[in-house]
Amino acid sequence: MRLISGEHHAEYDVVVVGSGASGLTTAAVAARSGLSVIVLEKSSLIGGTSAVSGGMVWVPNSRQTHPTSDSGSVARAHEYVQAVARGRGNSELMESVVESGRTALAYLEDECGLDFAALDDFPDYRQDLPGAAIGGRTLEPRLWDTSVLGGLVDSIRTDGRAPFTMQEYERWGAFTNFPWEELDERARSGISAKGHALIGGLTASCVRDAVAIALDARVATLRTDDDSRVAGVELEDGTEIAARRGVVLATGGFEWDRELTDSLLASRLYAVCSPPSNTGDGLRMAQRIGAKTRGTREAWWAPMSLAGDTRDGQEIGTLLRFERQGPGSIMVNRHGERFANESQNYNDLARALHSWDPANNQPLNSPAYIVVDSRYLRLYGLFSHRHGEPTPDYVTEAPTLDALAAELGINAAALNATVQRFNAHAIAGEDPDFQRGESAYDKYWGDNDNPWPNSSLAPLEEAPYYALPVINGAFGTNGGVATDGNGVVRDVDDNAIEGLYAVGNVSQSAYAAGYPGAGATLGPIITVGYLAGIHLANTPEGN
Repeated sequence: MRLISGEHHAEYDVVVVGSGASGLTTAAVAARSGLSVIVLEKSSLIGGTSAVSGGMVWVPNSRQTHPTSDSGSVARAHEYVQAVARGRGNSELMESVVESGRTALAYLEDECGLDFAALDDFPDYRQDLPGAAIGGRTLEPRLWDTSVLGGLVDSIRTDGRAPFTMQEYERWGAFTNFPWEELDERARSGISAKGHALIGGLTASCVRDAVAIALDARVATLRTDDDSRVAGVELEDGTEIAARRGVVLATGGFEWDRELTDSLLASRLYAVCSPPSNTGDGLRMAQRIGAKTRGTREAWWAPMSLAGDTRDGQEIGTLLRFERQGPGSIMVNRHGERFANESQNYNDLARALHSWDPANNQPLNSPAYIVVDSRYLRLYGLFSHRHGEPTPDYVTEAPTLDALAAELGINAAALNATVQRFNAHAIAGEDPDFQRGESAYDKYWGDNDNPWPNSSLAPLEEAPYYALPVINGAFGTNGGVATDGNGVVRDVDDNAIEGLYAVGNVSQSAYAAGYPGAGATLGPIITVGYLAGIHLANTPEGN
């Protein structure tokens, strides 16, 4: 255990296990309420998955929301999340996050020093469902000056991305249009964005209120007293730390444990982009003392490619976003056929990769590939690859579609027919097969300068052609320990386990298998983290 902030004691009011956004929120709120708190982080860096995320939060009815917009209606938000969850969510938890998100976000701004901006034009993911809003429910952290933390900022996890906001992305469009020299200078001056800014702000609040933060501090066991109340933790090195009011599990998901993912998830997971420390520690610890689990078949699914990115020495997946949503790209399966709207949200699109072909005992749509032409590469690039550069190993290049099909091992006649049909409709600005480009969400990720009628559609006509492999990935798992609306863990008989809380991806998702919009990972878990902190502040010692 390596203490980097605060003081070490044998006992605290609150012990938080994990340092992602949900755990740090609980710690910040509890400490702001006058409690003594320690945060124990398993890895050598603060922030978990949250620190390498986009940092956006999905919170309906925030005070940044325009009062006359649909995004400001709590009733419509309830209608929407119930439709997204398909009736499978925990109603108490779902109601808790929808009703309290505004309060939680306001507290973080007023008491903890964070600053969020609403994305008024960022649509909810499922525009076809009742209660969906055209924008305003997704917020993001504003740019943040890391000098506030001094040298401690070096202990915050980063994904190395340039510090830009989604609002800036809306203005600049494709990465080929970004002012990279300006962004490099911004990074050199200590300005951060996205998840790094979110975690930085939460860490600064914790430091200000004397929260102890320890790295390389893997918790192995929950300690209980004679009344079966959780009273502390024992670290892997044998160190014991007592908790007068409660222990908060914020250890992240179990996506890096292959045994757990293969036995629990609904589909095989081939790539993740979270820190490799997410191996289900909290889930196991809670199960050992009788905790109920819910939603463990689910993950924050996303189509990914393996493009050489690593995290903590492990290969990670790279999210496919504009690569599949930009006009002039299509996605085909092993049969050379399109199988989904490529521009839809990543969670629902990835589910198409789960489909099974029972006749042939194999995945129906995997392997899959994104296919683009030379025009697309010239305008937008593929990840960091730019037109005119040597083709990287993760991209397949061929002079014709026939040659590309041969390289990929898919049917050439089918691929040619797919491209010809797509091209004819793209020129007309339509997609009768999958309705790509019709919803506000599709259009948000299109290119307004696209010369064809639909900002999401363009033909593939210019050789050579390029392909990127698509595999089933996830940001992390999102099912686990069952809780009530305040993050209090429930046992298998649905009774409270006294002294134990769970927040973040170690716990069940408030929206079950649903994904309402950008930030629906962080919005609910920050809200529950806030509610857990308030609950701990109002809980007498030993109760």
